[in-house]
Amino acid sequence: MNFRTDLAIEAVSERGPDPRDVTTETVKTGDLTITRMRILTPEGAEALGKPKGRYITAALPRLTDDEHHLAAYAQALGQELGALLPPEGTVLVVGLGNRTVTPDALGPAVADMVLATRHIRGEFARSAGLTDLRPVAVVAPGVLGQTGTESSELTRGVCREIHPGAVVVVDALAARSTARLGCTVQLCDTGISPGSGVGNNRSPLNRQVLGVPVIGLGVPTVVDAATLVSEMTGHDAAPADPPMMVTPREVDLMISRAARLLALTINAALQPAYSPVDLVEVARGL
Repeated sequence: MNFRTDLAIEAVSERGPDPRDVTTETVKTGDLTITRMRILTPEGAEALGKPKGRYITAALPRLTDDEHHLAAYAQALGQELGALLPPEGTVLVVGLGNRTVTPDALGPAVADMVLATRHIRGEFARSAGLTDLRPVAVVAPGVLGQTGTESSELTRGVCREIHPGAVVVVDALAARSTARLGCTVQLCDTGISPGSGVGNNRSPLNRQVLGVPVIGLGVPTVVDAATLVSEMTGHDAAPADPPMMVTPREVDLMISRAARLLALTINAALQPAYSPVDLVEVARGL
């Protein structure tokens, strides 16, 4: 039975595509296990239900159990993110999600901790010794029910105004297995389709829509209720009607630490000459 998932690595394990269509490479860096996957052909994309492109999945100790190594994880993940980004140009960071719904609040929480630097330029940048900062803009567009506009519409408008070289889109993800919650990070160069993992498909944020490279970044925070029943009983369970999603009891802590990890990752990738921890603290203090 196929359960909803935003994770390409779960789609691979479930559907087993032809290796000529999909390649994978796994490396271990300390406590991080990083799997780099490329979907090479339309056949591979169809088999996995994911667009062609690069997908990077990092498995790490559960965030609710470990907060002392976030900076180290972020440095390794920052290198992976940096490899997906163009070397120069303004980067727009977009934090998707609903601040008032905890499992969906990851994107806005990350946006709060990424340092915006696009306005630091000219004489001010020179006098402050900050001429090596990469221009970064940050936005948390909210959700359709709050704003009456799609996140992709708002993001497209910002892109038309500031002309970024790339967009990094952060969102909470859905997983097929509860074992992935709060201990998995996915990066991809195919963008993000908000709500696709929970059956609430919205307009995608990708290169076709925004006109620039779009990097998706997220952590799974929910699973389909049928997944949980299947794992507990060992038998396939019919999806609930209406559909139901399940999140861990400690979701508040999970979101807090996941947001900090992703913010550190983005700051490390975009401003490698500076401490990502210091940049998070500066962003939070503004």
